[in-house]
Amino acid sequence: MRSLFIFLFTLLLTASAMGQQRQVADQIVAVVNDHIILKSDVDQRVFEFMQQMRDETFDEQMWFYVLESMIDNYVLVEKAKIDSVVVSDTEVDRILNQRIDELVRQLGSEQELERAFGQSIVEIKAEYSEQFRQDLLVNRVRQMKINRINITRPEVIEFFNSIPTDSLPIIPESVSLSQITVIPPPKAEARENARNLATQLRDSILHHDASLEELARRYSDGPTAAQGGGLPMLNTTDLLPEYAAAAAALDPGEISEVVSTAQGYHIIRLNERQGQRIATHHILISVPEDELDEDYAIEKLTAIRDSIMHEGKSFANMARRHSDDRNTGPAGGRLVDPQTGQRFIPVNQLDPALYRTVLLLEEPGDISEPRSYQYGEENKRAFRIVKLNERVEEHRANLEQDYQLIRNFALQQKSQRILSEWIKNLRDEMFVEYRIRVPEYDPMDLPDPLAPEIPVDASAPVQQELYPETN
Repeated sequence: MRSLFIFLFTLLLTASAMGQQRQVADQIVAVVNDHIILKSDVDQRVFEFMQQMRDETFDEQMWFYVLESMIDNYVLVEKAKIDSVVVSDTEVDRILNQRIDELVRQLGSEQELERAFGQSIVEIKAEYSEQFRQDLLVNRVRQMKINRINITRPEVIEFFNSIPTDSLPIIPESVSLSQITVIPPPKAEARENARNLATQLRDSILHHDASLEELARRYSDGPTAAQGGGLPMLNTTDLLPEYAAAAAALDPGEISEVVSTAQGYHIIRLNERQGQRIATHHILISVPEDELDEDYAIEKLTAIRDSIMHEGKSFANMARRHSDDRNTGPAGGRLVDPQTGQRFIPVNQLDPALYRTVLLLEEPGDISEPRSYQYGEENKRAFRIVKLNERVEEHRANLEQDYQLIRNFALQQKSQRILSEWIKNLRDEMFVEYRIRVPEYDPMDLPDPLAPEIPVDASAPVQQELYPETN
């Protein structure tokens, strides 16, 4: 399943080589009920996997790993039929469109994508939609089984006790943090100048036959300015809400009013609409970063900090009310480890700006002075105050401090074992035949390089008695 979600990306790099592979003489290597698996199918999946895992060296065992993975997938497809599990056309289209859109963004245009594949967008979707459907179906059946697996505290303790003491990992120093972010607004004069320029450019397009593409190349601050401001076919949910609403209200070829967003001022032309997906061109006039009202942000954060420290206000409530960070604000400002979803973040994994701030926070409850940092995907200049909720010093893993982490590992191991046994039993209920000689091994003893990772809820809250909440 994992190979599916990297499939289109891998194919971009390896399209010609894979095309050559398909020309190799084929043979049936395995059969699962009515499904046949060809040698070329296995070769292709191996090729994709090796492109993804660039340090891997091909060997015969890897080839059989992949074959067993494909047999398992067909077994689960058959199980889905028995249990009436389905994947709708809408789901397939949504996932496939997301993958296509990601590739288009990487390459810059749909034309470049079509050139890379040697096919039109319509042909690409037609060729790969059934494979996407099958892999989504397999993932759903796996997930339904995994969701029914739980683990008790005695099982977690037994798992922990089975690990030799000298093999227990060292848990690095980590901190639990919260933040309140304020994005400085443009100064009034700079904002007005940007809007006036956008208005003048719109007037040139509407009344003086100026080319939107040419004006975008000359004036736009958008990332696609060099390409004339073009954005590929995207879901409206992937665009800024104000941009999407204004563009969706247009007829193809129509020019919007000047639209204000967090990025600045836009002039939008709708090119094409397909359901909830739109293709547009735009000009973005942003306010220069040195024209932002940083004093406003600093003064607001200073006032918020004083209210918390001297008036007993809750940091979490103030974050929900005042933070401009869409991700942390609704959660009371709490930061989480982007890798694990846990609220304790290893100090050595903090970004440099946050690390420097945390160094100055000595005791739980300390709140930093307002400090600048780069916010969001666009690296906008913003300011924040940071609260140290708790600090855990470096230590060897133990049940008292690291129960949730250990539980996740134990649950993952148990889930993988139960899932493997379940699939093995399903194989016995179906017709599975090898058409080639296979090594003498139990197929279920082989690790599966293409199977999805067992999704364990890494963001589950840690036991309250171990890590009490702080405001």
